[in-house]
Amino acid sequence: MNGSKRPLSVTVIALVYIAVGAIGFAYHWNEALAARWDGVGIEAIRLLAIVCGVFLLRGHNWARWVAVAWMAFHVVVGALHGVGQFAVHALFCAVIAWCVFSPASARFFRPRVTA
Repeated sequence: MNGSKRPLSVTVIALVYIAVGAIGFAYHWNEALAARWDGVGIEAIRLLAIVCGVFLLRGHNWARWVAVAWMAFHVVVGALHGVGQFAVHALFCAVIAWCVFSPASARFFRPRVTA
């Protein structure tokens, strides 16, 4: 985390991760309570999205890697459901990767040097 200004694209992506994770978690909570172990794993992935979004906002470098990996996971899952879902998820993954690895974002995620 450093003192440079957070790019708007990082803020938007972080808030989307938080919102998607929270909405998905709340919407599917009853499935997880039904003691379905696959539901518990899916809820953990949604919690990961929330954590990732929070730490993107805070400028932690690892969070941008997790954000892209999280979306890449969804590209693979989308491919199992057809070309349409694969294409949409691949597009989202490319946009997210471009936004969090742009030069402005790289400056934001660069560790602060202390003397």
